[in-house]
Amino acid sequence: MAQPWMLAELPQRPPQRRARAAPPPGTSSQQPRPSSVRSARPVGVRARSAEDWWWDRLAPSGSGYHLLQSDSMLLVLPGPGPARTRVQRRAARRTQRPVPPASRAAAVKARPRPAPVSEPQQGPDPGWGDRIPLEILLQIFGLLVASDGPMPFLGRAARVCRRWHEAASQPALWHTVTLSPPLAGRLAKSGAKAEKKLLASLEWLMPNRFSQLQRLTLIHWKSQVHPVLKLVSESCPRLTFLKLSDCHGVTPDTLVMLAKACPQLHSLDIQHSMVESTAVVSFLEEAGPRMCKLWLTYSSQTTAILGALLGGCCPQLRVLEVLRLLNLTWLPKPSGRVVTPGPGFPSLEELCLAGSSCNFVSNEALGRLLHDSPNLRLLDLRGCARITPGGLHDLPCQDLEQLHLGLYGTSDRLTLAKEGSHLLTRKWCHALRELDLSGQGFSEKDLEQALAAFSVTPGASHPALCSLNLRGTRVTPSTVSSVISSCPGLLYLNLESCRCLPRGLKRAYRGQEEVQWCLEQLLTSPPSSS
Repeated sequence: MAQPWMLAELPQRPPQRRARAAPPPGTSSQQPRPSSVRSARPVGVRARSAEDWWWDRLAPSGSGYHLLQSDSMLLVLPGPGPARTRVQRRAARRTQRPVPPASRAAAVKARPRPAPVSEPQQGPDPGWGDRIPLEILLQIFGLLVASDGPMPFLGRAARVCRRWHEAASQPALWHTVTLSPPLAGRLAKSGAKAEKKLLASLEWLMPNRFSQLQRLTLIHWKSQVHPVLKLVSESCPRLTFLKLSDCHGVTPDTLVMLAKACPQLHSLDIQHSMVESTAVVSFLEEAGPRMCKLWLTYSSQTTAILGALLGGCCPQLRVLEVLRLLNLTWLPKPSGRVVTPGPGFPSLEELCLAGSSCNFVSNEALGRLLHDSPNLRLLDLRGCARITPGGLHDLPCQDLEQLHLGLYGTSDRLTLAKEGSHLLTRKWCHALRELDLSGQGFSEKDLEQALAAFSVTPGASHPALCSLNLRGTRVTPSTVSSVISSCPGLLYLNLESCRCLPRGLKRAYRGQEEVQWCLEQLLTSPPSSS
């Protein structure tokens, strides 16, 4: 089946003739040639150009295609070619008409005629964009939207021509949109005016462009969140992901209305937004059975949300991230009665309870969250100083790939565990790809036993470890040399502030070459007393 259209590069010059061989010595180069050779080209027939050659190859007569020249390219387009002007048709017939030899001689003797007015050269067709099929334009626009987003490309492409406007107006291209008022961060009156102006435009855009919207992000909306989400619930039934960043005024009725109108909504990100806990709980009660991903910011009201989650309202949850701010700590009040564990999260794959300061999440709270999560792949507990290796060893997940236990800015009053790190590596050494133990207080011997587990992985296969952070630990040179030799795929190694290592090697190594250089230096450097 013929392609709908194609592009061919126009050669710079037509193919040249092959050079004629030199005459043998002793002969004259002015020998008369046979008449058949001298008159190989008929009189009056012009030489074929490169354009003629491409025409015969790509768009022969009767094929249903025509050529269109544009700069240094030739476009092969379906349908008849553009109509030529009367002057162009006369010029074509004049060049094709054979000229007899007698007329040529008479023309030479005749007095010179005045130079004819030069005809303007035919340049590229300004309407070539209208000739590209709509299906091809949609595929090209789809690739650009997938890499750079729909805006501002689609808005600019719609102004090129009618065909591009038709392609850019297809709702299938507007599947991911980020909306932010242009005057965000200025005076309150100016911000409210900008939100109302954008809301007036959305009243037309929602039904005409965003009918197939799937991912929506709202940033810096202070007063018009409810009207915007109401428009979304009325015009975007295919919405699957909603992110509210620095938004205010989200009410329970708004989220419940959205959950009922968008049956495919399964991901909600409300980090850095002021959303009441009652609104989130009401939303989870309505859309909980289909929720897969949830991002929260920890506050004094997060306890009610976590209680609803532990109650089993989101059995299909795969990603749960609770972002903790600098001035807040999670210190749950002990209960005097025995708490029955909920159904848990059997589909949970990622859990993040990290923070940049000390966190008071305990083994008991972590066990309540993960007691029924065998498919966990990522566990981020940075800043959770109360979590012990024994509590992590009791988790039901067997194939953990990323474990982050780094401590940053810990207080001197905290007593860190000095033993038990080998319980973590022996359980997950076959699957761990990233391990972060920075700031932990494990002893030299305990770290040696823990990292030695990567040299005896089951099945005699190389460990999957590719990132290891030992910043601020008491790891020794022999232990580091052993783990580098046992893990050929190690691409990141952080040895900053390791007091037991020689000077000059306490830094971060990125890439396999730098890691191997560190190994060579450790094997050749003398033992350090510091």
